[in-house]
Amino acid sequence: MLLESQDKCRYNSFVSACRHGSFLQAWEWGDLKARTGWQPYRLAMEQDGEIVAAVQLLKRPVPKVRRCLLYSPGGPLFDIEQPELLKALLDEIRTLAREYGAIAYKMDPAIVAGDTAHTQLFTRHGLRPAASSKQAFGGTQPRYVMQVDISPPEDEILAAFKSKWRYNIRLAGRRGITISTDCGRDQVADFYRILLETAQRDGFGVRAESYFYDMYDLLITAGLGSLFMATCDGEPIAGAITVALGSHAWYLYGASSNRHREKMPNHLLQWEMMRWAKARGCSVYDMRGVAHKDDTDSPLYGLNRFKEGFAAQYVEYIGEWDLIYSPIWYGLFRIAEPSIRKLRLLRAGRPKLTPTPED
Repeated sequence: MLLESQDKCRYNSFVSACRHGSFLQAWEWGDLKARTGWQPYRLAMEQDGEIVAAVQLLKRPVPKVRRCLLYSPGGPLFDIEQPELLKALLDEIRTLAREYGAIAYKMDPAIVAGDTAHTQLFTRHGLRPAASSKQAFGGTQPRYVMQVDISPPEDEILAAFKSKWRYNIRLAGRRGITISTDCGRDQVADFYRILLETAQRDGFGVRAESYFYDMYDLLITAGLGSLFMATCDGEPIAGAITVALGSHAWYLYGASSNRHREKMPNHLLQWEMMRWAKARGCSVYDMRGVAHKDDTDSPLYGLNRFKEGFAAQYVEYIGEWDLIYSPIWYGLFRIAEPSIRKLRLLRAGRPKLTPTPED
């Protein structure tokens, strides 16, 4: 069944309670994507009036032709003990695909690599792993991430950090760095200014400023996240956006100024975001994208080393899977996809630098 706006609360409750639930399947994330050219649809299966399986689909037209793509980052969500629910969802998705002329459905559930129960089920239903991605972090969404277990008491979490990281956290406090954990919308401009400075220094692309105001209005105002800022003598020098849903928190965006970097604001900022997530009842703090654990020559591998210092553990997901409805159109799209992606980046106002994950 296709859900309507009045179903938002119970849909989000289902996503929040799912073992593999993700902020990418939250209703508000779909609303955010609607402001960037996607059209969200929420489908659900019910038993006795309760949602037992669901997926948030994002539909986007393929330029110049009357075709589209369907995509579900972080989904679909269903109980592997009831495999028939996946078939029911795929049938509903296929109905939408016929209506809108979709060439394929791409899914990217938060299933850990090596989970053969899920991958065998996907294969039986005609899904296949997408072609190897050349994007940063292994896919449209990061396939390789690092996560911190924040279920122990705070002193035990901190004790698991590398000694240099603990030292840097204390150093930042001694040198006057303060962290605001619930910044207002008026501080989005400061965050974005620092983000642009970070992008210029590190060579990656960023979205338009309006995207971050939209994120604040749709996610943070709804209680799904927070804007954090680090200041030194009242000057904003670093910031981050973190979201949380159910038992999981995700560090989405981070920015740091060239000024006062020797005072280690980022170490203290990460620690305070973990404390914020733990206070919300989260047990996992996801630091998101890194390089593949064996790709030590990757320019991204420095992220692995930084995040390892916080006792973060490497996690690899199964990645993207495609259900192809029109093989000819799909083949043509795969050829044209790099050019289409570059065009969208330009339209979004991003410089042509190292790619960042599309969310």
